[in-house]
Amino acid sequence: MSTKEEEKEEKIVENEAQQQPEAEVADNEKENLTVEEELEIKLKEANDKFLRLYSDFENFRKRTQKEKLDLYKTAGEDIICALLPILDDFERAKKSMEDSTDVDAVKDGIKLIQEKLISILKQKGLEAAKCTIGEPFNIEFHEAITQIPAPSKKEVGKVIDEVEKGYSLNGKVIRYTKVVVGQ
Repeated sequence: MSTKEEEKEEKIVENEAQQQPEAEVADNEKENLTVEEELEIKLKEANDKFLRLYSDFENFRKRTQKEKLDLYKTAGEDIICALLPILDDFERAKKSMEDSTDVDAVKDGIKLIQEKLISILKQKGLEAAKCTIGEPFNIEFHEAITQIPAPSKKEVGKVIDEVEKGYSLNGKVIRYTKVVVGQ
């Protein structure tokens, strides 16, 4: 072989030695470590991973608590915004009552405001309980405020009078109907 070819081969061998992957170097170093040192490295890696997961979880927990508090603070915003026009209507009605001498017009205005309020509350899921006079007393929908002697035996244990309407919100009773029950 000529010297030029030998020099080329030596350069190729040197380049290959310099380009040896770091993984092989790390493997070589691991082979030289004792079992205790390997376990210490694995323990440090596991602790690092645990600390990262723990801090991620804590950040997640704090973020969800903050979001929940924000939700509670603004939960009623939707209904309040829907009721503001009703408040405006009442203010206008009050102003017109001071100047008006026509009682029927004032009554009609109040009735319109009431209908608007009922409409908005229905849109938000509020439903009035149906009139239950003459029906059997049901603890799931009624609250007995008093009992009176029933006018007839057929009315014993049944609703005689409705004192206050009950309401449900999206199917859940939020105020029981206050009733008088026959005894």
